[in-house]
Parts: sequence; C-alpha cells; structure tokens
Amino acid sequence: MPDTNAPSNSIDNLLPPSLLAKLDRMELVSRKIFRGRMKGERRSTRKGQSVEFADFRNYVPGDDLRFVDWNMYARLDKLFLKLFLEEEDLHFYTLIDVSESMSFGTPSKLHYAKQLAAALGYIGLCRSDRIKIEPLDPVTAPAAPVLRGRGQVWRMIEYLNQLGASSNVPLADSVRNFCSRNTGKGVLVLITDLMDKSGYADALKYLVARNLDIYVIHVLSQEEIDPDLTGDLKLVDCEDDDFTEISVSQRLLDRYRGTLATFIEQARDFCSRRGIVYTMTSTERSVDRLVSRYLRQRGLVR
Repeated sequence: MPDTNAPSNSIDNLLPPSLLAKLDRMELVSRKIFRGRMKGERRSTRKGQSVEFADFRNYVPGDDLRFVDWNMYARLDKLFLKLFLEEEDLHFYTLIDVSESMSFGTPSKLHYAKQLAAALGYIGLCRSDRIKIEPLDPVTAPAAPVLRGRGQVWRMIEYLNQLGASSNVPLADSVRNFCSRNTGKGVLVLITDLMDKSGYADALKYLVARNLDIYVIHVLSQEEIDPDLTGDLKLVDCEDDDFTEISVSQRLLDRYRGTLATFIEQARDFCSRRGIVYTMTSTERSVDRLVSRYLRQRGLVR
C-alpha cells in the first residue's frame, strides 16, 4: 500500500484499495531499447551488459523484429518477442488531455483519464521508475513534478486532484510544447478523446519524431458511443460554442454511429502505421480491466 500523508479519501477517489492490490503485482514494460540515467529497482528488457533470457510476450505492431522468436513462430504460427533482463530505470510519461470536451460524460472522461494515469503511475513508482504526469495545457496547469519511489504516491495523487478541464489549446500545440521541454527517452501514454477540430495527426507525428514508445488511450464516454437522444435539439460545442440544430431520428443515430466507427478505425490505422499502440476504451470499462487485461495484452504492463 502507498506510503502517504495525503487524506485516504483523496487516494481512494483515484486508486481504490481493491485496485491497488492488483497494481502491486504489475510492472511497466518498454517495447524499445532505452538507456536510463540511473540504475533502478526494476527488471527491464534493455539488451546490454546482461543478456539473461527472461520471458516471452505477444508481438505488438511497432515492436523491434530483431527480438522476434522465429522458432516459436514456426511452431505456433504466432509472433512472440523474447525479453531479456537487466537492472535499469524507466522514464514514463503520461499526457492527459484536459480540454473542455474531456469534462463530458458520467463519469467524465477527464476523471477516467486521471484514474488511469494514477494506476499506471502507481505501478511505475512501486518499481522506482521516473514518473511524470502532465496535462496538455502548457499555460494554466501547475508544473508537473518528476516522481520516483513508492513514497511519492501522495504527491502524484495531490497533483492529479488539482487538474481540471481548462483552455482549449490545439492538441498539436500542446504536444509540441511538451516535446520542447522534455527530452528524455522512454514510454509515453497519451490519454485523450482525440476531439480536436484541427485534427490529431500533427500531434502524434511530433511524438513519433521523438522516438518514444508511444501508447494512445482513446477515451470516449458511453453517452458518445451510444447516445440516448430524442426530439428536436440544439447541440452546442463546449469548446468553441459552435452549435447546430438537429431533429433526432433513427436514421440520424445510425449515421452518427457509422461516422464514429469510421473515426475510430482511422485513428487505429493511423497509429498502427506509425508504430503507436492504440486502444479505444469507454468510461464504462473499469480502469482495473483496462490495465490488467487490455494494456497487458498490448505490452504496456505485465
């Protein structure tokens, strides 16, 4: 359990005890080879002074093909990566979209993003990785601390509790600002709804250029996935107050669902072609299940 002076209810809001018990047994994994600045308390997959074989894991698009076990592929017709042990720390970044659209839903997408950031951060802190959680708001957000060690859990929770939906800076501008201030290599998780009228392509290209191990967690509320709307409505964009008037019909809802499915598939394809691991999740899916099942399958945790 975390060593913390923070009020227990502020921790339980993001990291309930039932989740903490599972996170304690996990660790973050990098698909790429990075050299850390210091030795950590975790085992990593960096191939260096130690080449002791550790384990296999499923291949994920973007993985280094040099570590594929081709003998295993010949036997099972499935791709597996060989993992090797070496003591090393890991620099782990989490970027949280805090635009106004993230405040939508019950629970809100922003609250879900903070829960997920807390869960991943806790795993890293328990393994003495360097953790930095930062909102995509370079102007009004408080400065993000770099954390290491289980004793810093309370600082992480305190920082996350300060974050709220704020100014709607274009995603590309926010990511470019982050890249200019953070030069360390490592794993980066971007938690966002990808709802930016200027698009997400430039933002993701900035991250790819940094040669980071990138994961995009695309968060949507259940109200966005399956809207329960009827009658004549005036829809107002919470980010720029643009509006449109509609008359809801089954045909319109079917068209909306088709457009959303296309948007999700295009985002998944864009990421896959650039070696980014993409995961779409609803806020109805528990953070516990997302981390222990889906992110484990995609190679972020084990």
